[in-house]
Order: sequence, then C-alpha cells, then structure tokens
Amino acid sequence: MTTYKKACYDLVVIGGGPAGLAAAIEAKKNGIHHILLLERDRELGGILQQCIHNGFGIHVFKKELTGPEYAENFIDELRDLGIEYKLDTMVLGVHENKTVEAVNPQEGLLSIQAKAVVLAMGCRERTRGALNIPGSRPAGIFTAGTAQRLVNIEGYMVGKKAVILGSGDIGLIMARRMTLEGAKVEAVVEMMPYPGGLNRNIVQCLDDFDIPLLLSHTVVNVYGRNRLEGVDIMKVDKDRQVIPGTQRRIECDTMLLSVGLIPENELSVDCGIKLDAVTQGPIVDNSMETSAEGVFACGNVVHVHDLVDFVTEESRRAGRSAVDYIQRKTTATGVKIKVVPGETVRYVVPQLVNLDGPDMDFEFFLRSRDVHDRASLVISLDGQKIKTIRKRYLVPGEMQHIKLKRKALPVCSGGSTLSISIV
Repeated sequence: MTTYKKACYDLVVIGGGPAGLAAAIEAKKNGIHHILLLERDRELGGILQQCIHNGFGIHVFKKELTGPEYAENFIDELRDLGIEYKLDTMVLGVHENKTVEAVNPQEGLLSIQAKAVVLAMGCRERTRGALNIPGSRPAGIFTAGTAQRLVNIEGYMVGKKAVILGSGDIGLIMARRMTLEGAKVEAVVEMMPYPGGLNRNIVQCLDDFDIPLLLSHTVVNVYGRNRLEGVDIMKVDKDRQVIPGTQRRIECDTMLLSVGLIPENELSVDCGIKLDAVTQGPIVDNSMETSAEGVFACGNVVHVHDLVDFVTEESRRAGRSAVDYIQRKTTATGVKIKVVPGETVRYVVPQLVNLDGPDMDFEFFLRSRDVHDRASLVISLDGQKIKTIRKRYLVPGEMQHIKLKRKALPVCSGGSTLSISIV
C-alpha cells in the first residue's frame, strides 16, 4: 500500500520559472501566506538560468539584465518573503478537488491539498520527430534550447560548423552564441517568408555577425552515419511546397532546431481543463482562471511570449486573482463574454472577459497571421467598432499587447462577442 505525505496549503504554484515566481510573490504580497511552489529542476529560475544574454527587464526594472540576473531578483524576493518551495519535485497530477500529487527523492510521494492552484509549467521545444525530416539519425542534431543549456551551463561546445533550422528567438540567439564561441554558422534556414523571431534579434544576432538568413527555405535531408556531415536545403513556394531544381548541399557537423515551442499542458489535460486549439494552452479569462474553478494559469503554459517582462505582468495578475478566489471562496458570478480573433489575427489571449472581475481594465495579447505594413488593430463588440489602434508594422514573430478600459465597453450581455481584427 502506497503511503503519501499529506499537506494543506492555501495556494500551490506549479513551476519555478519567471511565471511561477511572479505569481507566488504577488499572492504573498496580497495577503495569502501559506504558499508552496513546486519546481522539477534542481534550481529556481526556469529557462532564464541558461539565457546569459542581456535584454531582460526593460519593462519591469527599466534596465537591461541578463536572464540569471532577472531571475535572481525574484528568487531573492521569494526567499525574503519566506515563501516555501521544493526543488527536484515532479508534479504527477492535479485533481478536480485541487489535490496536487508530486514526488521527490527526499520525501517520496506527496499529496497536497490546495484552495487554489496556479499552473506555470512553461513550454517545451518541438523536436525533429515532429518535423518528419528524412535522412539518417546521426549525432549533432539538437534543439536550440538543448544546445543553449549545453554551452551556457554545462560548458560543452556542440559543434564547429552549424546550420540552424527555424528563426525563432532561441535559434537566433544561439547563432550569435555559437559564433562567439568560435563556430561557423553557415545559415539560418526559415520556411516562412518572414523571420519567426524579434526584429532586434535579427539585427543583433544575424546582421551584426554576417550570418545569412534564408527565408522560404527548408531542410529536406540530412547526411552522416555517426556524426552529421551535411544537410540539403530547398526553396519553398507560397504553399510551403519545395520547388524542384533548387536543392543544394551545406556541409556542417551540427544542426540546431528552432521550430516552435509547445506549452507544457499534460497536467492541464489530466485535470480536464479546456485548451485553445491554436495556442495549445488553457482557455483563460481576464483573471487568468481556466475552465477548472480555482485553477489559474500564466506565462508560456498559456501561450508563448516574446518577452519575459510580459510573462511577469501576466503572472502577477494570476497571483492576485488566486488570492481573490481564495478570499471569496467562490468563482465570480459576473457576465462573461467571448473574445475571438478576427480577420488575419491568429489568436487572442484571454479568450474570455469577466465584466465583473477584480481587474476592471483589460489587457489582450495577440499575434497576426501575416506581415502587415501600416495596419490598424480594430476592437469590436458584436460587430460595433469600439476602438482602433494604428500600427506601423505587424509581423507574426512579434506579439502585440493592447489595453482596453472597462468604461470603453458598452453595456452588453453574456452572449456578446468581442473581436480583434487587423485591417
């Protein structure tokens, strides 16, 4: 018979990265004292610990910090506030009654009863297996994040001549990092006709180091028996089909994959939370509450962010909302309206707005489907335009962040729909 170590807390936060840290700290500051944070890694900070480049904290701290510096500010604050946390602790499941089951080497199996739960598990990288790239299976093919950890934390150089498939931010940053460590980056190969990362990373990581960016190209084969020896690339058309006669070989011993991130939602699925088909994260309202009462989500587990500063702001809102839920003991009974992506918008988060929720002003995150020059973001309620925001340039690789005052919304019913379009 299995023996559990049982405990009770007001709030359990799952994930010790920037999202989990911010949510736990904000909950503590708002009057909840019995908080437990669970982290499966050997230290707090999440992905920030391997992001040794600068560019973090511009919005939150008004200055540029490296990833470890940004994380350290929150880790120190967590400890100063006396918030309890457990490392090397893997959460096995979250049940409908908000019982969290976890395991670690020191205590064995844990059963933790919570009044509210915050999901902050982050995301994982898409691997080669999801891409169906033909060819052999030699050593030398890594996801960009794995290579980043090996180089920056473990101190291993992953190769001397590299090709990077995909132009996500981690891939762009690793192109620069590999170059600084003495490797030769032959090219960054991107299937789409536009880059997938932030424009500042295109400039600072590729242009400044004369690294070619090959748009509308993809890898169609890899070569090598024991170690990668080269890859074949081809141009693709507007339908992302390869164009015959455009194949060429690039010799390399390393290929890094920066082909997208997937929110880590196995726990969310297990406890019956509804997921968005596009973001692959939980459907949330403006308080960051999921479809499961008293279970909140924030950060990259909801949708993939560009900037950690936005993760922090979103997670603080989740922490405040969890406190509000615990103190009220019931879900807000206010009117909720749907938020849907309009024309050429890929997704909008949150997907619901509670008109009587604790935060009376609303914030929305969205991504465009295509590149737009001198476009406008149009917010409409049941087809009636209520706000227009002009944008000089929109690309799918850069998330848009917009705010809407509660008083800007006219009186509406629970069946109303708020849409955001690009025109």
